[in-house]
Amino acid sequence: MKKQLLFLLLPLLSLTVFAQKPEDAAKYATLITAEGLKEKLTILAGAEMEGRETASAGEKRAAAFIEDRFRKMGLKPGNGESYQQMFTVYQDVLSEKNLMVNGKTYQWDQDYAFSLAMISSGNWSYNSVVYAGNGVVDSATKINDYAGLDVKGKLVIITDIASGTGGNRGLSMNKINAARSRGAAGLLVVTADFPKKNATQLKGRMSIKAPAAGSSNNFLLATISPDVAAAAIGRTSSLTVAQWKEIPRGTYISEIKVVAKKTTEPLQSSNVIGIIPGSDKKDEYLFITGHYDHLGKVGDVIWYGADDDGSGTVSVMQMAEAFAAAAKKNKGPRRTIAFMAVSGEEKGLLGSEYYSDHPIYPMEKTTANLNIDMVGRVDTERKTADTLNYVYVIGHDKLSSELPGINEGANKKYTGLVLDYKFDDPNDKNRIYYRSDHYNFARKGVPILFFYDGMLLADYHKPTDTVEKINFPLMEKRARMIFHTGWEMANRDNMLKRDTPLNMPGR
Repeated sequence: MKKQLLFLLLPLLSLTVFAQKPEDAAKYATLITAEGLKEKLTILAGAEMEGRETASAGEKRAAAFIEDRFRKMGLKPGNGESYQQMFTVYQDVLSEKNLMVNGKTYQWDQDYAFSLAMISSGNWSYNSVVYAGNGVVDSATKINDYAGLDVKGKLVIITDIASGTGGNRGLSMNKINAARSRGAAGLLVVTADFPKKNATQLKGRMSIKAPAAGSSNNFLLATISPDVAAAAIGRTSSLTVAQWKEIPRGTYISEIKVVAKKTTEPLQSSNVIGIIPGSDKKDEYLFITGHYDHLGKVGDVIWYGADDDGSGTVSVMQMAEAFAAAAKKNKGPRRTIAFMAVSGEEKGLLGSEYYSDHPIYPMEKTTANLNIDMVGRVDTERKTADTLNYVYVIGHDKLSSELPGINEGANKKYTGLVLDYKFDDPNDKNRIYYRSDHYNFARKGVPILFFYDGMLLADYHKPTDTVEKINFPLMEKRARMIFHTGWEMANRDNMLKRDTPLNMPGR
């Protein structure tokens, strides 16, 4: 009889354990404080982390810091017995470069610079160049600077030294393709941008895909100074803008030698993942993410990345601390919550791409992703009275019809922020929906909400994005709102519906 009664009571006891009360959420949300956020961000966006560039020593120190805090909070390792999901990124490095015209050797960044994306390793010699004016081919205006020119297998020179401009601002893919499609060996673009004020990077873009065998690019793209260009067409002194306009298009005898050595380096980076296992729905998952990488350092100049995305990363950490405290008091989530600090976002969403293609937990069992990328500042273009009480929310009308109700309900009950949806416009010129790690969850069908402060100007991607400029009380309020949204998603009876088409133009 006693055994029978105990058997009947077990389901009721389970329901008691799994039931989460609204007052529990409010209690543990108070652990997300401006002071706690500042303490973590001061470390993460400090000089020791050296700007946290992907796969750098500074980023590895940041990953170790995040892992250590996850462990101390009581989070379980999110990748088997490890807190880190390692992945390889591949980066091109230009280790040798040389340009010689008619026996004279020119200097990198003083006289020329190669496009690392275009050039491959090799040693080339040319006995002529073709001058093609501005290199314009436009059917609408019937301009064709290549008319009558044979450029196959030759270097082409075009000018981009319009008065008052420097660099290759006027250079477009149309001009590159105009030369390439006609069989040119390369394109030398004359600019007024020499000598360079800032050093040209000798390391290229990163990718999580290793270059395919035989994929070397044999088209040379370089910018050159007016002195180099003049020498290439047989002049002994530089030419003014007006003089270049008088130079006839055509072939010029010249001896040009180019040397380049480009290698691809495999580098290691990682996503840092800690979890709080769920109770009765532990095989379903909620992901809360923020990217911890930034732009690194050049010389003694550090891009600190306090807002981008130190603010999102420490918000994830602070929420993890609050959820972990609740779990220790048997108020843990019904679903497993994965807190993931993502790497490689600044290099093209690499870490989240890797995770979404190599998920540790099934994407079809992931109820949602709450992504936080820049929540510590205010939008300098926002001129409304709610400047200190808003957050931009992206993704509310996509993938799941239940997203806005959950998020708006949590906000209305607990925080009262203005939720601004302007970046969910399909015609958003900034294309914010595609510019942070939530996108790689969305492309796999996982409902997402992305929280963002809109700080596209001011100190965005500048060394001046520093801790002292963070509005910690506002950041606290935003993080608490996201915490309450996550609490509801982790504890509701059902996973979020996937019933709304994405309805967005392609990336």
